[in-house]
Amino acid sequence: MPHATLPSPGLQALVFCGPGLSLNTFTSSPSDFPKALIPIANRPMVWYPLDWCYRCGITNIIIITPPESVEPLQGAFATHPALTSLPNPKPEIIAPKGLEQTSGTGDVLRCKEVLDVIDGDFVVLPCDLVSELDGSHLVQQWLTLNSSNAGRKGGLVVYYPTYGLEGISNKKDETDFVVTAALPPPAVSPAQASLRPYIEQAMIAMPTDTLNDTLEDNKQHLPLRHLLLQRHGRVKMRTKHRDAHVYIFPRWVKDFVATNERFDSISEDVLGWWAKAGWQEGLAEKLGLSEILSDNRPADDDINGSSSLDEIDPSTLSSTMSAPPVQPPSTFATRVGTSMPSPPKPVTVPPLLAYIQPSPSPLIRRVDTAPLLSSISLYLARQPSTRPLTYEHKIHPSATIGQQSRVSQEDSLIGENVKVGTRCSVKESVIGANCEIGNNVRIFKSVLMDGCVVGDGVQLTGCIVGRRARIEGVKTAEAEPADETAEKPKRRKGGADDDEERTKLTDCEVAPSFVVEAGTEAKGETLKAFDADDMGDLDDDEDEGGGGDINL
Repeated sequence: MPHATLPSPGLQALVFCGPGLSLNTFTSSPSDFPKALIPIANRPMVWYPLDWCYRCGITNIIIITPPESVEPLQGAFATHPALTSLPNPKPEIIAPKGLEQTSGTGDVLRCKEVLDVIDGDFVVLPCDLVSELDGSHLVQQWLTLNSSNAGRKGGLVVYYPTYGLEGISNKKDETDFVVTAALPPPAVSPAQASLRPYIEQAMIAMPTDTLNDTLEDNKQHLPLRHLLLQRHGRVKMRTKHRDAHVYIFPRWVKDFVATNERFDSISEDVLGWWAKAGWQEGLAEKLGLSEILSDNRPADDDINGSSSLDEIDPSTLSSTMSAPPVQPPSTFATRVGTSMPSPPKPVTVPPLLAYIQPSPSPLIRRVDTAPLLSSISLYLARQPSTRPLTYEHKIHPSATIGQQSRVSQEDSLIGENVKVGTRCSVKESVIGANCEIGNNVRIFKSVLMDGCVVGDGVQLTGCIVGRRARIEGVKTAEAEPADETAEKPKRRKGGADDDEERTKLTDCEVAPSFVVEAGTEAKGETLKAFDADDMGDLDDDEDEGGGGDINL
């Protein structure tokens, strides 16, 4: 899609490429296929945060990944059409030594290679972010609200609601607990479409799991300090929003993270302690902010190569000679030989701002689970061309559709070089590039990654099929040799015999390169190969009566 040309806001972007533990059906080999390359609606996952950056004018983009994932990422940027079509300059990929798939985001930001490349204010983004919201509106509000902070800018974090979006919202979605206070009203009323009414100051920030642990330790009571209520008489508590892991940070935050080595997570530790330091007495000093924010250090604007106009002495710009101004005496007469030392100047902690999205539209989501991978892909497939993140062709011109086959173009995506056989039905689905679909196939609300092969007569409903997987098709009585009388094994879980044995998968996940045998009928299963060590886990799943991983 074309990208708008906007003036650069002077920000760097750091895109963190994590391990994808909750998508392990498709990311079992990060050295071959990391999470950042999992397709969302036929585009690599990492394309979406990159597109967000380019749309708001940020072109200094750095992708941070563990060393084992560098090669596949570089290969994708050199060959995948969605990534090669990104505007210049292209992102830089760095792989800090010692960085592992399990490293926390705080540890990532503290890596020497990462600290060395941060030379100004920066944005942190996850590789699994999908956002229709124009990032330039967030950056504009951050700049405006920090214009009076005397060179010490605050930060901005984004929270989106996990409810209210049909087909996407789920009660099991991860959420965060955030306590906010209203900002002083602006002197001029904001425009109707402005984000300003939804930006507040964060007081407390933590994952909901941490909140639940706190409530359990305190007999379902939430302890709050009186000082918080004294300084902010009215606060709002939210438990149904989620941290989007979109952070706009001033440069001094990198020193804040480097100084506090116990910070493992940006979301829980950096934001949590920063929010509290704004109102809790003595906490800023304990966190080292008195030194980081001291007047002896250069201000953020000075580091970024700009200076405030109020620091310029107009008399130095005049060509007329003038007498030097009379300076008032620095001390006053006193009968005491030595004056009392002045008390230490209190630390003023720049505010941590929070954009609380009021409604689920425009879409902001982290795609870090298989249900979200499916629902977001199908959501993007049914969007009209007037919406962000849409496609020039929903059915790629190079795709071939067989006779008497129907593809629902209003809610489906067909990638390049896809071959669809005769008498097929594809509805509310996404089919990746180079897939081969046999005859009499039914695909409904399913996502097929690149290079899948689907045999004749297969029925897929609500499935996610990994790249290069093969689902074998129907075996008919006419297809068997005439002299073969041996009884065939029954793969179906019940049902009467008929002249054809169809493969039917419902709400299943199929691992990359896995082969599903013909006649398989499964529901709610994860179809993948596993080691003998996994047998114990499978037995536990069966004892609990739930669907487990099966190797057919």
